[in-house]
Amino acid sequence: MRHLLTSVGSIGAAVASCVLLAAPASATDQFSRSQFDVVLPGQKPATTYYVQNTVGLKDGLISGKSTASWQILDDQAIDLSKRFTSFKITTRLEERLTKTSEDHVVTTKTCDLTRLVNDNYTWFLDEPVNNCLTPSTVYDDEVWWSADSTVVYDIEGDGKAAVTKGLQGSPLVHG
Repeated sequence: MRHLLTSVGSIGAAVASCVLLAAPASATDQFSRSQFDVVLPGQKPATTYYVQNTVGLKDGLISGKSTASWQILDDQAIDLSKRFTSFKITTRLEERLTKTSEDHVVTTKTCDLTRLVNDNYTWFLDEPVNNCLTPSTVYDDEVWWSADSTVVYDIEGDGKAAVTKGLQGSPLVHG
């Protein structure tokens, strides 16, 4: 009887190990959120921009996604003219060989949100038009995965060069 219980215990431990190893494949997406304010010249409304960077795993494929949303800081927009000559987000899916090693870009995508941002003073919907999704790649459970992004915008009429905002990457996915 003792031998049988030991065997059952070993099988239980093996099953538990398999479940732990498979956890990332069924885990929910991992994400982080960043925000930054843009003060525009003249009577154009200052705006807060939010970007959620997500690393997502589905059906053995992994990808990175950035979702942008924004809100004006003052309820009244006096000057409704064009705010940006350019507003682009670049999303990167990255891998690391160890938890603390350097990131290496696996796939990347740049999305032009200029028209959407100029046409909408506030946007909180989660639709394909405000998402920037990298191409998917096959998930390797031996490396550490994350998604991050950079926003580059050029303000209309401010006389300055484009501004680059590096945003917080998603938590790491591994195993």
